[in-house]
Amino acid sequence: MLVIPDILTNAGGVTCSYFEQVQGNSNYYWSSDEVFQKLDSWMTDAFTAVSERAEDDDVSLRDAAYLIAVDRVARACRERGWV
Repeated sequence: MLVIPDILTNAGGVTCSYFEQVQGNSNYYWSSDEVFQKLDSWMTDAFTAVSERAEDDDVSLRDAAYLIAVDRVARACRERGWV
């Protein structure tokens, strides 16, 4: 049985909220079709990344999602010169 991590399963709503923020900040608005296309692309990319990481590291999807998140936070901290 495939169990998709909650952080990935629930990310669609947060992603759409981000899209709304981007549209509002740029004073440009996408059609609903554009939003769904972008959402589909982002969520597919996210699932693919988690799935590949799980396979590469021989871990669960949940652990793979966590590893990706920790890597991204660590990279952001390094890029900002915090560590």
